[in-house]
Amino acid sequence: MYTVTIRRTFSAAHIITIGGVREAMHGHNFAVEISLESMEIDGDGVVVDFRTVKNHADAVLKEMDHSYLNDLAFFKTIPPTSENIARHIFERMEKACTSQNAVLSQVTVWESESARATYRRGSRG
Repeated sequence: MYTVTIRRTFSAAHIITIGGVREAMHGHNFAVEISLESMEIDGDGVVVDFRTVKNHADAVLKEMDHSYLNDLAFFKTIPPTSENIARHIFERMEKACTSQNAVLSQVTVWESESARATYRRGSRG
């Protein structure tokens, strides 16, 4: 199995409530890792062209960059936590990567150098 990962960044602000305590509005310089997997590589010796994945990621992250995440449509009904940001990016990237040889395997969102959340499709069992 091959796994390829690209890394992109964006900056945004949000307000979240954790344990009943509403945090003040604050921002992060988020780092995002997007990974795709494939059992095979193509004739060029790659799983997927990194440029293609980066272009899709840039389009997805552009709407969030320098924004107040709570105002975005996706986060009107769910809080813009790192976990939910990872899921949102995954769902958007999954649609963009459907024509690729590889399958989107996971998205990791770093809100700081020491705190990250990862979303991947899977079943609980």
